[in-house]
Amino acid sequence: MEVIVDCPMGRQCEYIKDNVMHRCHWFTKLVGKNPQGEDFIEEWKCAVTWLPFMMVEIAQTNRGQTQATCSMRDEVVNRFDVFNGIALRSLQLKGGEEIKEIPS
Repeated sequence: MEVIVDCPMGRQCEYIKDNVMHRCHWFTKLVGKNPQGEDFIEEWKCAVTWLPFMMVEIAQTNRGQTQATCSMRDEVVNRFDVFNGIALRSLQLKGGEEIKEIPS
């Protein structure tokens, strides 16, 4: 079966007319790793065509950033627990009395 892919806006991305190259502003070269595989991409396509690739890449990046944020949050909580323990112990030693928690 023959498949013909047409521009949804009824245009050509690139063509020559009267010895002049005409190129759509959305005709974009993408260079890099395919986010859906391990192959390398270096080709020209319409920006609308590249949108699904970009959306997958953004989703992968967001997952990584979310994991980093959660890791940082956990580390901050651990550090504050240590700090609060040191502060509580300091108050106990200074006051000579048993303090169960740090006063607000």
